[in-house]
Formats: sequence, C-alpha cells, structure tokens
Amino acid sequence: MKNRSNFTLSAVLALTASSLMATTLCVAPGGKGGCYSKIQDAVNAAAPNDTITVSKGTYKENVLIGKPLSLIGDGSANTLIDATGLANGINVDGHGHAGLNHVAVDGFTVANANLEGILVTDSTFVTISNSHVTGNDVSLQPFAQGGPFCPGLPSYFVPFQLFDCGEGIHLSGVSHSTLANNVVDKNAGGILLSDDTGANHDNLIMNNTVTDNPYDCSITLASHILSFAPANPLAGVYHNTIAGNTALRNGLATGEGAGVGLFTAAPGGANWGNVVIGNTLSGNGLPGVALHSHAPNQINRDHIIVGNTISGNGPDSDPGTVLPAGITIFGDDAAGTAPVTGVVISQNVIKDEGIDIAVKTAGSVDAHFNSLFGDIGISNLGAGLVNATENWWKCSGGPEANGCSTVVGGSVQTSPWLTKPF
Repeated sequence: MKNRSNFTLSAVLALTASSLMATTLCVAPGGKGGCYSKIQDAVNAAAPNDTITVSKGTYKENVLIGKPLSLIGDGSANTLIDATGLANGINVDGHGHAGLNHVAVDGFTVANANLEGILVTDSTFVTISNSHVTGNDVSLQPFAQGGPFCPGLPSYFVPFQLFDCGEGIHLSGVSHSTLANNVVDKNAGGILLSDDTGANHDNLIMNNTVTDNPYDCSITLASHILSFAPANPLAGVYHNTIAGNTALRNGLATGEGAGVGLFTAAPGGANWGNVVIGNTLSGNGLPGVALHSHAPNQINRDHIIVGNTISGNGPDSDPGTVLPAGITIFGDDAAGTAPVTGVVISQNVIKDEGIDIAVKTAGSVDAHFNSLFGDIGISNLGAGLVNATENWWKCSGGPEANGCSTVVGGSVQTSPWLTKPF
C-alpha cells in the first residue's frame, strides 16, 4: 500500500510540474504589447503543452503545428488567418511529426488557402472548434475549366483529392479527435474524413454548420485505400460519429454533394461502424445520406443512420434513381463488391423527396421507426431484403393505401407499420 501511495504522489507531482512549466504566449498585429507578430513564430517558440493566444487582427500565414499546444483566437469574427497564395491555413502536421497529439485550435476564421483551410494528418486528440473555414480550395480547376485538377497537393493526396483540393477541413489518419461548432462554407467541399495517410477512427464531428460548398459533399467519410487483397478494417474509416450538424446546399455546382457521404472508392476500401445521428440535411446535390460501395475487396457496412431530419435533396444515379432521395444505400454487385450489410436506418424524418429511402445491394438493410412523407417511401432495386416494419408511411393506412407512401421493387417487408409518426 505504501508503494502504491508513493506512486500516486509521484504521478500527481509530475502532472503538477508539467502544468506549472506550461506557459502562455501571445500574438498581436505588429507585435503589440511585446507579443509575437506572427502566429508561426509563436508556434515555433512554444514548448509542448503551451497556450498561444492570438489577438484580433489579420494574419497572412500558413500555420504549421507539429507539437502539442493550444492555439486560441479572439473569436472567428475577429481573428483571420488569410492564406491567400499559400497551401493551407492551418496544418496540424502529424504526418511530418510522428505521434502528434493534444492540439487544440479555437476561435479563427481561416480563408483563401490554395488547398485546405484546416488540415490534420496522423494525429490523436485534436480539437478544432468555434472557427469559420471559408473560401478555401482556391487552386481547384473544376470540370468547367478543364479539370478536375488541384496543383500543389501532396503526393499522398493526389490519387483521390484532385476534384476538390481536400475540402475546407480534412482529417486524414486521425483518431479520438473532435470538430465542434465550426462554420464551413464556400470551399470546394465541407468536411472530409479519409484514410489517405492512415486509419481514421473514433472521431466526433458535432454541431458544425456546413453550407454552400459547391463541388462536393458537406461531410464525407471516404476510404481511399487501394489494395487488391481483402479489406483490412483496421486500416479504414470507422467508429466515427457525425452528430447534430447542419448540412445545406452542398455540391450543387456538380450535383455531387451528399449531406453525409459514406464511401469506399477503390478495391480494398474499408468504411464501417460509423454513426450519423441527429443531423439536419437539406437541399444538397446528392441525397441527405448516401452510401456507395463500388469495387471488389471492399467493406462498407454496419452504419447507424438515426434521428436525422432530411429534406429536399438531389437524386443519386448509383442505385439507379432519377428522383430526389433522402437516403441511398448502394453496393455495386455487378462489379463484385461485397453486399452492404448491418445498416440500420431509424427514427429519421424524411420529407420533400421523390424517394425517401432507396436501396440497391445484395445485402439486407433494416429501416424502422422512420417517418416517411414521400410518394415513394422505399425503393428496393437490389436482391437483398429491406426490413421496413414499424414505419410511418404518410398516413395511417400503411404502404399502398390511398394517399400513403408506396413501395417500389421487391423484397420489402412493411407489416406491421405505424399508424402515426414515431
């Protein structure tokens, strides 16, 4: 017992000493008040776990962070990182600084970067909060200008990012991190979670407002692994939670922007076990939630899509729909992709869509306790079963009753149904 007490006391003393050693540095325009005049100079001078406060002003920088620290602005309305002509606005660079962890960024506007507004690679326990990421991805040359092409991208992003320059905020190879209360608008795309540089898992994307990003999705979870061996789920995109976000009017320039996208691109992709809960997804170029699996040796399964409000989104050609759709689930059986399984769709309210839920896969999908208000409640063009019991079908008579939502395709189980919205 004595040894245990000594160990505990030593641990407390070590933590206290660490806290006492951490200092606060300041940044202000022109170095006012003895502060640094550039954010990067303060970052370079900071010791691990220091805090850097940044006063109101405009800072024309590409800030690279390679150590644990907190970077705190004076609020997004007051503190601007203007990355005009530069690669990124803020780069939390675990790719170049192995083991990077515990970085916090709060209270900035980040704008005008050639590539990504905020990029986080190969890091853990990172928090990006209360910031406005706008007008980035400036180097993008879209289809109308001979693209897609994005000069200057790092080589490890080139195979999959040419069409969007990497979005406003990009997490690649990141785990146990949080994006919260940010506004992400007028970039090529909104927020991207990918595995270009490593597994991306156990992150929380919460209470962000992602609007008017014209070329891509609002929030994308995309596995970019290229391997002709069976998929390795520990190297994919998994166990992330997308909660309470608002996604409006994304992807309208190309019709390629979902509210939330769950995608596997090349053979070997692994995207599984993510939760999409309590979001408002409206007016996007693709459906409110779109799941696509396209190639052999992929897995895209076991997602939970629950409690979202979905309305007025666009169609999705992958499952063969030409009508606007709320949620689409697509596995390309003809290409040899594995059936999509384990997807649960529950307690969503879906309005103003031509098809509320469209499914095309050899796997089975569960959809329960949803409030379906479309003329077509569920379309199943695949060989798998859609278990769609206990849903509201726009009226109490259930599917196919006069004035109720209908079913298109086969293998949809609908009885019993709800006689009032859940």
